[in-house]
Order: sequence, then structure tokens, then C-alpha cells
Amino acid sequence: MKEIILLSAEHAELYRTIRLEALKNNPEAFASSYEEEVELDMINFKNRLHSSHSYTFGACSEKQLVGTVTLVHESKSKLQHRATIYAMYVSLEYRGIGFARALMQRAITHAKNLSIIEQIYLTVVTENQPAKNLYQSLGFQVYAEERNALKIQDTYYDEQHMVCYLNKPLN
Repeated sequence: MKEIILLSAEHAELYRTIRLEALKNNPEAFASSYEEEVELDMINFKNRLHSSHSYTFGACSEKQLVGTVTLVHESKSKLQHRATIYAMYVSLEYRGIGFARALMQRAITHAKNLSIIEQIYLTVVTENQPAKNLYQSLGFQVYAEERNALKIQDTYYDEQHMVCYLNKPLN
């Protein structure tokens, strides 16, 4: 059974666990590193889940947190029409069965419900074709590519910057 919930500070321990899993399993997909975040205390993770401009959604299966995505609404007056997707992740054994789509749809729906948000941005590693396919199917389009955006040891990763204009219908 798939359930998508809005995480709160009470979910901080579960969130920390899956966040560290994400950083270990897919280090190329995140600007943060496992080594940096494993040192953070629980207060840091509680604060992430207790922000007035940030919404982290969790995908649950049998009461287990198996995926997350964060939507951050810009707070500056000239940027309030924008939001950004961060930290999209689904545990390896739950990929390919709709959890990522459900998480993204929930984040997009939440952005639409805020009514002030007109566009959502995200970045994706260029080699991550399944993620790019998902994002494109939801209305995101590439507007720029950044070469050598991330460097892990001696390996560089390019990223594509994508945007979804909310006046288009959600697929």
C-alpha cells in the first residue's frame, strides 16, 4: 500500500535514516555527502522538517518510510512565484513501482495548492535517465546543462536544470 505523507519533526529519526541511505546509495544525485550529514545531530533533521517554506513528503509502504522529496518555496518577494524540488529519493527495492511518481505528484499538487507558485525547478544528473524520464512525463523540461556540476573524488557529474510551469496540466 502506497501512502504519501507530509513529514514533520516527529519523523526526524526516520527521515535521517533514509536521507543517509540516499547519500550512500546515490552520492552522485545529491550536493550533500554522507560524510557531512552523518555528523549532523537530530536537531538539524528536525529543523529541516519544521520550516515554513519547506515541505518534505514521505512515501510509506507498510508503515515504513521508503522515499522522500522536498519542495522549497522561495520566500523573497521577487521569487515567491518559484519553488524547487530537492532530495528526491526512493529506496532501491521500491523503485520502478510508482513511489517516485507519487512523491513528485504530491509535491507538484502541494505547490499548486499554494497558488502563488507558478514554476518548479529541479536538477538531475544527466546520466540518471529513469529520473529524467519521470520528470519529463510530469511536465518538466530542460532549460540548461551544467558541466562538471558535482565532483566526487576524481569523477565529475553533469547536471541538467529543469523547470515545470504549473499552468500546464499535470500528466
